[in-house]
Amino acid sequence: ALPGHLLRGLLPLLTIFRLERAEGAARRAGLSTQPIWRQLWDDVMKTRPPNSENITCWRKKFLETFFSNVLHGVLDVSSDWRLNDHHFSPLLHSSPHVSQLTLCNMLQGAVELTAEHNHKVLENLAGSLRTLKFQHLLSSDQTIRRSLVLLLHRLIHHGSVSQVSMYSWPVPDTVLLLLILSMSAGFWRSGNALTYQCGLCREEDKAPRQELVQERAERYCDAEREGSDGENQKAFPEAPAEADAHLNSVLSVPRSSPLQNQPCEEASSEGPCDHTSIQGGSSPRCGPGQPSCHPVLRKMRRRLKPPVGRKRRCLRWSRGPYADPEDLYDFVFTVAREGNSGLLEKTRTTEGENAENWTSSSPGSPCTGHAGCKKRGGPAGIFSLKAAHRFRSVSTLELFSIPLTGETCRTLSNLLSSWVSLENLVLSYNGLDANISCILSGLRALSRHPDCRLRVLRVSDVFSHMPCMELVRCVLSAFPQLHTLSVSFDLKNQLEGNRPEGNPGCSEAEIPESCLEQLEIRFPREPLHTTFLLPVLKASKSLQQLSLDSATLPCSQELGLLLEALKECTPHLKKLSFHDVNLAEHQKEVLLLLQDPILQEITFSFCRLFESSTAEFLSEIINTVKRNSTLKSLKLPGNRLGNHRLVALADIFSEDSSSSLCQLDVSSNCIKPDGLLEFTKKLEGHIQQRGGQIQFTYLRLFQNWLDQDAETAQEALRRLKAVCSVVNDSWDSSQAFADYISVM
Repeated sequence: ALPGHLLRGLLPLLTIFRLERAEGAARRAGLSTQPIWRQLWDDVMKTRPPNSENITCWRKKFLETFFSNVLHGVLDVSSDWRLNDHHFSPLLHSSPHVSQLTLCNMLQGAVELTAEHNHKVLENLAGSLRTLKFQHLLSSDQTIRRSLVLLLHRLIHHGSVSQVSMYSWPVPDTVLLLLILSMSAGFWRSGNALTYQCGLCREEDKAPRQELVQERAERYCDAEREGSDGENQKAFPEAPAEADAHLNSVLSVPRSSPLQNQPCEEASSEGPCDHTSIQGGSSPRCGPGQPSCHPVLRKMRRRLKPPVGRKRRCLRWSRGPYADPEDLYDFVFTVAREGNSGLLEKTRTTEGENAENWTSSSPGSPCTGHAGCKKRGGPAGIFSLKAAHRFRSVSTLELFSIPLTGETCRTLSNLLSSWVSLENLVLSYNGLDANISCILSGLRALSRHPDCRLRVLRVSDVFSHMPCMELVRCVLSAFPQLHTLSVSFDLKNQLEGNRPEGNPGCSEAEIPESCLEQLEIRFPREPLHTTFLLPVLKASKSLQQLSLDSATLPCSQELGLLLEALKECTPHLKKLSFHDVNLAEHQKEVLLLLQDPILQEITFSFCRLFESSTAEFLSEIINTVKRNSTLKSLKLPGNRLGNHRLVALADIFSEDSSSSLCQLDVSSNCIKPDGLLEFTKKLEGHIQQRGGQIQFTYLRLFQNWLDQDAETAQEALRRLKAVCSVVNDSWDSSQAFADYISVM
């Protein structure tokens, strides 16, 4: 218990191990260690962290980044005396502070974390980690995949990870991708030859397993006593596959595959082989009183035929997580294609029958092999996930810049169909094209589940397979529970006839009343027809945010029609955004929006507002905003304000203004340092006239020409920061201008 002044002088001299131990004492003495951790970041990391202004705890930020750098071998703890403490285990002592972790390349981090000497590190991560990211993955060997399986099982199924994100995988390894997706959805074949059953699984299943085996064994004992073998065949008239399911139900447990502990099928003429236990020791052969040796079950096993094309062999337990190096491949491709062994049950359509389109499929059905997601070879079919027991699954799945094949989309669709814990789904630049229909089939099936939690869906890609409004209507007609829907495409698909076969126009699909609160649409330079948007707005009475990006207005009256529709159908709309929509000839409609008594945030981003306007138009904007006491945020980036228009905007805060404007965004508006300084002086004058009573708190200045006179810019920023929060960047305007000229 050192005095505060001594502790203050001692803290900067401590290693991070000692500094961590002194946190409690510092807090009790009223001292903050944040400046020390911030200095540690500068000295050790030697980089400026992104969004540094938003970092609230430098201790957590440092230790989380420190953990990642040590794990991936990019930081040497001997490089700084504060890191080099013989009491300090870098991964162990920093792991409790890690809430986000990125694994990349060959997944070396997964191998290290699942090593025996890092057992306690993994246990810490299971409690602290919330977000797991994969970036720039490469193909990996079997050993690495084993480590990944164990890592995902501990962190997701028995841990706290709620978000899995994957980034930048131009040529994904199908086995690895489907493995991550399946385990994120809560699936793990913990009980057969693929993997050993972890200790946590055994503890949870011990009691249920004993009760289940005993109950079902007694049922078959009664059947044996009641009749002969022929009568038993009547009692069990199923086909071989169905009879196999009965046998598996006796020998399986809730969290185990149907193959768990299944006796060998005629593996040897000398009698059944011994199995190796999970711990590696030999388990005794079953005795006469054990269920797996009951005469009824022996007779059933004799009647059952082995699966076609599979070699009869004994499935042995191994000391490690896999008994056979082929098993992981079997598992993943079973999920993707075959759907046997109890994880995915294949449901075949009638021979010659065409699978229904997703818009007309039965409620709750996953992808049915329609155009865009047809199976290559064999009859059309779907996979059911009902047969598999599920572990804990994540609530957020994000896939960025990862091409998804038809096979992968079918698997993802089937996983989505029962992924009830999923709350946020982001599919960005996955090359879906026609396979978007397959994904929507899974979402349609998911929407029918009473426990479905999905509320946020974001889909973006280069090419659009169908018009944006058609896709929006398709999604909302299938999934009215969504709260946020974002649809974004860069370019229209120019191929003619590239629509799903047999798919009735989604523009005709009826939209039930939805829970939609936020709608974002980025049109690939498509015309915005209010008649197509109107049914969406009518069904979305709870809509609070609407963003329209890169749309063209087919006629001069279109924007007016949109405003009338918004006023009539969306009484709770608070935020409205236009980006890259030419509003140069729609000054009347712009002023009407600024007068709206309900809207709290309006964005006109790169809308060419002042391209052909007069000085009167700017004055009308200022006077309209001054009279609007509801508007809190006005964003005008990329509208060629220049110095003189920026200075004029300061009058919004004049003494006679009733404006409640708090935030102003004037990024990318050709503003120079002298114009910013003049704006600052005028703003200071209005504040003084109002006796310091002003609500303006936030100004964005990104990508303006403030580097042309650094001294003047610094003075303007210094004075502005005394009035409000200012966010800007060190932008090289000369280079940007050169880039602009080079592409003209």
